Amino acid sequence: MTNAIRIYEPGGAENLRWENVDVGEPDAGQVRIRQSAVGLNFIDIYMRTGLYPLPSYPAVLGMEAAGIVESIGPNVDGISVGDRVAYCMVPGAYSESRLISAEKLLKLPDLIDDRTAAAMMLKGLTAHYLLFRSYSVKPGDRILVMAAAGGVGLMLCQWGRYLGAEVIGCVGSDSKAELAKANGAHHVILYNQENIPQRVKEITGGQGVAVAYDSVGQATFEASLDSLRPFGVLVTYGNASGPVEPFSPAILAPKGSLYVTRPTLATHTATRELLKEGADRLFQVVVDGTVDIAIHQTYALSDTATAHFELESRITTGASVLIP
Repeated sequence: MTNAIRIYEPGGAENLRWENVDVGEPDAGQVRIRQSAVGLNFIDIYMRTGLYPLPSYPAVLGMEAAGIVESIGPNVDGISVGDRVAYCMVPGAYSESRLISAEKLLKLPDLIDDRTAAAMMLKGLTAHYLLFRSYSVKPGDRILVMAAAGGVGLMLCQWGRYLGAEVIGCVGSDSKAELAKANGAHHVILYNQENIPQRVKEITGGQGVAVAYDSVGQATFEASLDSLRPFGVLVTYGNASGPVEPFSPAILAPKGSLYVTRPTLATHTATRELLKEGADRLFQVVVDGTVDIAIHQTYALSDTATAHFELESRITTGASVLIP
């Protein structure tokens, strides 16, 4: 038996239960891993509350982790017992041990420790598809990053600057502004004190940004749109303030023939080729120091309810990890 965090119905953090579960042995194509660190992400909250419905209950939440391969089922190649591995976008991570498809696992470079890996897989692969696929950032582009002091936001600031972009970060406090600047943001806008589109136009000489990366959702959608240059792209990839309300595509024309896209990491990791392409780029920029993974909060896995509360309350910055 092993311990895991399970829920029996959608709801608040109080619904999270620390319970014994039977993991079992791996079937064909599977491995069993002993997890050493588990990532915490907003998608976990969306699933807990029912915003992203789960197929059945009870359910184990969590979408990313790192650990050691304990045992291997039939028809598994390229992975050995004792390998250090990580994964993301595979539900069931809030557990001390688990079974998982070998196709979803990535071997970790020696220079990336388990806690860093657990904190970086989902956020880092999200930053990758945002910067390289949703809109391919080019040197000289001006980019707007909402929630710039969050886990993905800090990576976008660092990686975007490395790619040659002029990075404008939006944050909710002075302390978060300093954090965003320390991680590559050239300019910082305070959500609660400044008019975002107005400040963007001042910073860019009236032009606007090439792309706005918005994980906040409802509260910042319109401001993100109004910060774009003609033919600009709004990438809305999260709902921290609630989902974006339905809107008429006709509003995009007078604002400058704009584009809006709503991607998901599940699509961008749906095949082994897509997963490996993103992971290879991510591992490289972390190993060479281009992107620093900032783990600012650590919780016991058994105390996941506290971690959820603090993430929802926007108390946290950077990445958080849960330790089994």
